This record gives sequence, C-alpha cells and structure tokens, in this order.
Amino acid sequence: MRAVVVTRPGGPEVLQVQDVPEPSPAPGELLVEVAAAGVNRADLLQREGRYPPPPGAPAWPGLEVSGVVVGCAAPAGAAPGSAPVDPAGVPWRVGDRVAALLAGGGYSERVTVAGTHALRVPEAVPLVDAGGLPEAVATVWSNLRAARLAPGETLLVHGGSGGVGSVAVQLGRALGARVVATAGGPDRCARVAGLGAHVVVDHRAGDVADRLRAATDGRGVDVVLDVLGGGALGANVAALAEGGRLVVIGLQQGRRGELDLSALMARRASVIGTTLRDRPAAQKDAILAEVAEHVWPMLTDGRLAPVVHARLPLADAAEAHRLLASGDVFGKVLLQP
Repeated sequence: MRAVVVTRPGGPEVLQVQDVPEPSPAPGELLVEVAAAGVNRADLLQREGRYPPPPGAPAWPGLEVSGVVVGCAAPAGAAPGSAPVDPAGVPWRVGDRVAALLAGGGYSERVTVAGTHALRVPEAVPLVDAGGLPEAVATVWSNLRAARLAPGETLLVHGGSGGVGSVAVQLGRALGARVVATAGGPDRCARVAGLGAHVVVDHRAGDVADRLRAATDGRGVDVVLDVLGGGALGANVAALAEGGRLVVIGLQQGRRGELDLSALMARRASVIGTTLRDRPAAQKDAILAEVAEHVWPMLTDGRLAPVVHARLPLADAAEAHRLLASGDVFGKVLLQP
C-alpha cells in the first residue's frame, strides 16, 4: 500500500509517498480502508524529529483517520469468527463507517486500530470530514473533564480557529459553559463566534489581557484550554478566576515559561498538563467510551460538526504541512488517499 514516509528529519520536503507493507490486524483490531487522515501539529513535530512515534506504532505520521472497515480480527481468547467491539461493546462488521484514534500511521491507504479506539460515523456526517474528529474530540473532552468544567463556568479557548479550538468552542458551548475564545483577525473572530463562542478576542489587535478582563467583568475565567504553552504561562495564570484551572495541551510558544507561584496561590488555582498519544490503551479505551456516550451524539443533533479547511490528496502531504504551519488554517486539514 502507499503511505507518506518521513525520509529524514526536516522540512515538509522530506515527506514522500512510498510503498510500505500493508498492516495485518492483531487480535481485537480492525483493518480500515482510509477515506481521510487528519493533519495535526504533532505530525509536524514528528516530521522534524522532535516527536517520535511510540513503540509499536508505524513510523509514518497520522493520529486519526476515517474510513470503512474491511477486516476484523477476533479478540484474544474469543471464539473463532468473533468480532472486535466498539467502545460501547457493540461488534464491528465489515462495511461499517469508522473514525479512529491512532498512535501513528494514518497517512496511508490502510490502518489497523483496536476496535475500542474507533467510533461509528453517523450518517449525517460526511465520511471524509470525520477524519478530522477523533484526535480533537478526544483531546478536548478528556481535558475539559480533567479541568472539571461545569455548566455556567467560563471557558477560555486559545486558538478558537484551530483544529482543536474549533471543537473546543462547540463542545464548551454544548456543555453549558460561557465560551471566550481568541483568534487572529476580524474575519476569523467572526467565524469563531459562529461556532458558538460568546466572546471572541482578536489576539492580533493587542491588549488581549485587558479585553479578557473586560469580557469577564474583571473576574477571570474558570478554565483555560491552552495550546500555546510556555510563552503564555504567565498571562494564562493572570487570566484565571479564583479556583481556576489552566490545562496545557500544546506547546506552540515553547516548552518553558516563568510561573509566578504567588499569583497561582493567590487564586487558589491549578495547572494541569496532559498528552493523549502516549497514554496506555486502557486510558484511551475509557476516554473513547465517554466520547461515544457523551459527545458523539452531538454530531447527530447538530451541536457539534467537523470544521474542515482543506482536503488534499495524500501525495500533497508536504503542502498540507506547509498550510498548517502557516497559521492560516481554520479547522482541520485532511489528506485523502
């Protein structure tokens, strides 16, 4: 089969489509014909040699896909002919539409994935567009749960126009939070407001901290979902209300920052950091079971929808990486084999 291989650490030009062995599903896994693979910032880091895949994962990038089940391997110890099950315990069948969370290998024509790490794509959702959902939805849900976001609280989403941010705005609104988001430029701010944000602050216009304070009547926010990392640490702590929680899920502004502990203590606030890719399988099972129960129905009733900026052929993976790095993307970039 074809896959996009990182020929050496470097820029987008090191991505090349090559023939690789087709995967074979292990017990309890599905073989999926890929309709689309989501492009994430973690893929850019992997291409640069700064985020190697975990042991056992394919060497090529790709943390999420959508597609069709073309093969099933019976779970270990199960009777011959038994099928893997989804997070709700329902058996998978060949022909089922699926969106899957991967540890790697999504930039390819076929992937294998544990049945419990895959979700059924509702008929209302285009199969290709579903390829940009699993990573963002699982990331946002698990981190809002870690932050104990409650209805009526205020959620600050940095980068509301991004792949994760566009999901976080919609999900925060659906969970009953008051959503404040940042985005760059009037047009992008208007589109983020259209996703459900109550207030959108243009981070290109300056005075972000002042406008965040004004948006909360000086109180601050209860939860910050942050993709910026070290460079925004101080500003994020300053934005917190009493008892606020800062959840760091990305490092776009670096791994290190200076933390004023007195500011944190005065707010009786907390800082939480998480990753998703290298979690044990059992933790991913639990996250996706909650996503299937609490979030996935929102795709059917319209509270949540995929936001897609571009759909490119697999051979244009280098262009997809350039596009994502440009900062001009609104939502997700998808690769189609």
